[in-house]
Amino acid sequence: MEPFVQNSGSPALFSLKPWTDRFANITAGFTGRTGGAGRAPYESLNCALHVGDFQEDVVKNRKMIAESLGFSLEDWTCGEQVHGAEIAVVTAGDKGRGSLDRTSAFADTDGLLTDVPGVLLTSFYADCVPLFFHDPVSGAVGLAHAGWKGTVAEIALAMVRRMEAVYGSRKEDIRGAIGPSIGGCCYEVDDFVMDHVRKIEGSLAQAEESADRLYRPSTAHHGKMLLNLKELNRRIMIKAGILPTHIECTSWCTSCNHDLFFSYRKENGVTGRMASWIGIKES
Repeated sequence: MEPFVQNSGSPALFSLKPWTDRFANITAGFTGRTGGAGRAPYESLNCALHVGDFQEDVVKNRKMIAESLGFSLEDWTCGEQVHGAEIAVVTAGDKGRGSLDRTSAFADTDGLLTDVPGVLLTSFYADCVPLFFHDPVSGAVGLAHAGWKGTVAEIALAMVRRMEAVYGSRKEDIRGAIGPSIGGCCYEVDDFVMDHVRKIEGSLAQAEESADRLYRPSTAHHGKMLLNLKELNRRIMIKAGILPTHIECTSWCTSCNHDLFFSYRKENGVTGRMASWIGIKES
């Protein structure tokens, strides 16, 4: 069953239902591309400040999304994503970093982690993979942005290790989720990317056999491969010690469904960005 379920209203939001239904104090999900203030080619729910959109439109969209979730713009907290594996621990004093401008965001950071109620962790996507983490025992939540570079740098593994070190989390307690991104149906890559994938593939062989293949030859272009980044991240989560039964994985492909989502590949690099979010509600 698809874990990310679209709301019926505006703005377009896709809630991580298995978590939000089970854990009443958690909100988690992914935005769509409609119901916002943005203008072409970023229409309309662009959430990122770095793509060339009007700043006032982006801020309006962020404010609208936060308030739809029961938070405020002052709670919105994000990093300056660089396709790496750096993870920041967000304290109460960090709340709101990056909400209005990029300069105040966590520098060179693709992962965020907190146990502070009232902080809304966010990150931005147009085909890359959003990764969600929750430890219901310690209460910690995390969010990671995984393009191919962050994936092969094993940011999912880094997040689990950081949760263990900072919050005393146990691997068997941690929940993981993989959100909408470009799928193995559409994500065509070259030998340079595949060389990096193959370097870590061997370490994943014992994680779990799966009917979902990591990659297969492209029928469109000789010598290219279709890479399943979602499945690769799922196997890295398992390698990190998350139980397979504790991992939710979407079926949404952002490239196939560009009426619902922004897609960097489909729209030749000129488009907006969705946001993933996770937060602990205040009592």
